[in-house]
Amino acid sequence: MILILGASGQLGDALAKLCAAQGLDHAALARPAVDFAQPETLAAALAATKPAFVVNAAAYTAVDKAETDEEAAITGNHTGPLALAELCARANIALIHVSTDYVFDGNKGAPYLESDDTSPTGVYGRTKRDGETAILATPAKAVILRTAWVYSAHGKNFARTMLTAGRGNAQLRVVADQHGTPTAAPDLAAAILAIIARIRETGWRAEYRGIFHATNQGETTWHGFAAAIFEEAAKLGYQPPQLIPIATADWPTPTRRPPDSRLDGTRLHDVFGVHLPPWRESLPGIVARLVQITA
Repeated sequence: MILILGASGQLGDALAKLCAAQGLDHAALARPAVDFAQPETLAAALAATKPAFVVNAAAYTAVDKAETDEEAAITGNHTGPLALAELCARANIALIHVSTDYVFDGNKGAPYLESDDTSPTGVYGRTKRDGETAILATPAKAVILRTAWVYSAHGKNFARTMLTAGRGNAQLRVVADQHGTPTAAPDLAAAILAIIARIRETGWRAEYRGIFHATNQGETTWHGFAAAIFEEAAKLGYQPPQLIPIATADWPTPTRRPPDSRLDGTRLHDVFGVHLPPWRESLPGIVARLVQITA
């Protein structure tokens, strides 16, 4: 049994769909059935489902709002996941927890390794980093996956925002000096199920515990991502707007974004044999669905 927490989000939705497609025994839960602000719901969910694996795709993800809603961010990203890890440790359940590139400040100038020092620039990144640290301080069989720029045909994300905004605006201004890797939620879900399959095949191994980077391959900027989205949409008859590249300074936000949050996924491949595909390969299918949804 695989228990998915955060079923209403992009990754949780993709995981539930993929588990169903593969005929895997799973349960997918979201608030209020499971709520980090009510730890008793976590214990109840584990008792009811008796999972062998828990995938925590639940989190507080409002990056800018976290600056003024710190208590909720701590609960969703730190103390809640810690309580979950402690429960999993006691029940000998393997935990796969999803974290973020925002644990880094983006100043390295090269893809980040798992061993690089963290230096978050805002409350969101700090609470996610503190959650990682807290989980690894427990004896839980924990696999922590840092990912970035997640998008899908489900929920709110950059791709959906671009296609919606592009229908009503002749021009769009998009930041062109932040570098990273778009990650398709279905690809990340497939990677998680591949990790679970490897653990089932080999049994738990000490090298499985710890932090791994999991994004699609390749890199771009937000402007480059937007251009690729509209390129695919145009093939379907969508009339794209003119994209105007701007600097981060021209689009101020409460939280400073990492200028270069590329993640090196070598360790994920070396330990689990998992590689996510190049990001451009996964884009067309998701854009096609989003073009329909946003029409």
